[in-house]
Amino acid sequence: MNAPSRLDTTPRLEDYPFRLSDNVRFGDLDPNQHVNNAVYATYFETGRVTLMKLPEYGLTPPGLAWIMVRLDIHFRAELHWPNTIELGLGVVKLGRTSVTFEQVVFSQGKCIASAMSVGVMLDEATRRPAPLSAEIVEKLRPWHKRGIEVATPNI
Repeated sequence: MNAPSRLDTTPRLEDYPFRLSDNVRFGDLDPNQHVNNAVYATYFETGRVTLMKLPEYGLTPPGLAWIMVRLDIHFRAELHWPNTIELGLGVVKLGRTSVTFEQVVFSQGKCIASAMSVGVMLDEATRRPAPLSAEIVEKLRPWHKRGIEVATPNI
């Protein structure tokens, strides 16, 4: 009997609407001369923070902040210096107080790493989770990952 074929789950950069370019730095390397696994958390942070904190996107209202509560990384290939990378991010789930992102690191057309991350909106005064407003949910709409339906939370 033949084993069932597996669907290709390799991420495609074009499915991630928020993108940035960055450089691999010499300091990102470990003694094996490839990018250290811990550095990928920084690459993913760069994508999230750029989207969530830059004023032109309007995703961090005054008195509120975003905190990361989960980061799951899938390492797919080695990455070396010198090199450039493309960071991609897409919203895949909206909760009452949280946003779940799929994120990718590509280099030379190849997916090097992917991650699932969860950010929670925090009230800076109370230090408690704050519900996502209808305005924030709407401002996240352009960043929904291509090819999936992101359900809108009950607001």
